[in-house]
Amino acid sequence: MTQLTPVLSAHWDEKDSFTIEGYKRHGGYDAVGKALEMEPDAVIQLIKDSGLRGRGGAGFPTGMKWGFIPQGDNKEHYLVVNADESEPGTCKDMPLLMANPHVLVEGIIIASYAIRANYAFIYIRGEVAHVVRRLQQAIAEAYAAGHLGKNIHGKGFDLELVLHVGAGAYICGEETALLDSLEGFRGQPRLRPPFPAIAGLYARPTVVNNVESIASVPSIINNGAEWFSGMGTEKSKGFTLYSLSGHVANPGQFEAPLGITLRELLDLAGGIRPGHQLKFWTPGGSSTPMFTADHLDVALDYEGVSAAGSMLGTKALQIFDETTCVLRAVLRWTEFYKHESCGKCTPCREGTWWLVQILRDLEAGKGTEADLDKLLDVVDNIAGRSFCALADGAASPIISSLKYFREEYMQHLNNGGCPFDPIASTKFEAAGSR
Repeated sequence: MTQLTPVLSAHWDEKDSFTIEGYKRHGGYDAVGKALEMEPDAVIQLIKDSGLRGRGGAGFPTGMKWGFIPQGDNKEHYLVVNADESEPGTCKDMPLLMANPHVLVEGIIIASYAIRANYAFIYIRGEVAHVVRRLQQAIAEAYAAGHLGKNIHGKGFDLELVLHVGAGAYICGEETALLDSLEGFRGQPRLRPPFPAIAGLYARPTVVNNVESIASVPSIINNGAEWFSGMGTEKSKGFTLYSLSGHVANPGQFEAPLGITLRELLDLAGGIRPGHQLKFWTPGGSSTPMFTADHLDVALDYEGVSAAGSMLGTKALQIFDETTCVLRAVLRWTEFYKHESCGKCTPCREGTWWLVQILRDLEAGKGTEADLDKLLDVVDNIAGRSFCALADGAASPIISSLKYFREEYMQHLNNGGCPFDPIASTKFEAAGSR
């Protein structure tokens, strides 16, 4: 498989792709007309039949999530789009919103109609001011064209869309922390049950979906479930955006069917930077267990990556060559998780702090081999013991790096410092020559 499947990214290179005129030139908002001619339940069934799974990391079937919303309950329903993209290495939702924001707006209209929601929210990171302005423009254009507001397309469906700008907290990428932040509270994960489908935003039935999940809906409505399910693998259907970063010749976003391999993506991206070779990589951002060059042919779908011992996550492929110190990379990621821990859970709040202290000592060549076992012991006491998956994400790179690169950790201890540090390496060589 070496063929890209540009759907969401098909017109990113056009200078007016972000405008409503540019979007409509390629059939934009046609899907809304088709969806509003269908019964809401029929729209949900179409998404179920397509096999679309959440593109935010967990891969939960999107149509099934929509179907969880109780009907006939005489309660307000809400749709919330998670645009708080903040996983280290992840860069797909923001480029999508910059180049084609209207595909998200159209997807929101269709999804809201399907779950009988008259209010929808986009929760976006505060740091991406340029993306915020782009989305504000798209929403204003959609209102002016009659795609949002009262009696959309004359079908009696009303929808108000609110863009909410967050304050830059990684924890608010977790759906219940996002909902708390959206309500004006401190962003912290909620204890579940109840789940958002029963008691979400303002304690009302709520669907929370990732940007790419909702943006994929218009093409499914236009082209049909069979068209979408004809791409990808048996259980991981359709196309998706893979973001390649790091030591690769041509980094960027590559839209391809689920199931493509890193070897194929590297061929499309021009390979590892000249004169170097692959050492390790992440399949779904820093919170997923790392892979090595031995995993180049793992199918990048939910089942393939899981069977190989990691998670597809956000499909953030961070590529590192042989010049990179694994321990230093893991330390930097762990410092991030320590900083971003909301502090609600004692195991996560305290555990991530201790992980950073141990890793800093190891990088400096201090301590003993017993500290490696201490790392794993701390990890064992925080993973699976917190309200959300932040602790699990902090544990993943440590466990996997020790699995594949334990000898490199030992080199730091034997070296009295990082072997990738020229000064420390010189000291080590001098000591060995005496």
